[in-house]
Amino acid sequence: MSGAARVSVGFVPREAPLAAVAAAGVGECARALGERLLGMDDATLSGLSGVAAGDAIVVLGEAEALPWVPEIVYLGRDLRAPRLLLPTALSPDVPVDVLERAIVKRCPVTPLAVIPSPRRLVPVGKAAPIARGLVEEWLSRWG
Repeated sequence: MSGAARVSVGFVPREAPLAAVAAAGVGECARALGERLLGMDDATLSGLSGVAAGDAIVVLGEAEALPWVPEIVYLGRDLRAPRLLLPTALSPDVPVDVLERAIVKRCPVTPLAVIPSPRRLVPVGKAAPIARGLVEEWLSRWG
């Protein structure tokens, strides 16, 4: 027998929410997030950084500056899994440190944003200041 057994990971409500350090959207939510970013004033936008991967966008910044759109997922840091950004209101139903080791073994580029639904892992280590032109370009391809 070869290979490791796969374990399905679910998410359950977190007892105490994590502090938000990022906001993520996939698909239609990501499109709405991109449009929301374009509607922000330059001062607010300058305090944010982000990364796009396929049909997903992750925006990093101070909690109060993070945008809101329907179905957005806010992400935070759990000290037990420092290489992951996890949903602020949800916790994995497996030990978070074990989840981190398993994810990093498969995707060694960290930190990684963990988006539970639809399931996505987005590397955020190369997040850069948000530029309107890049958001417009992404929207023209994916929006």
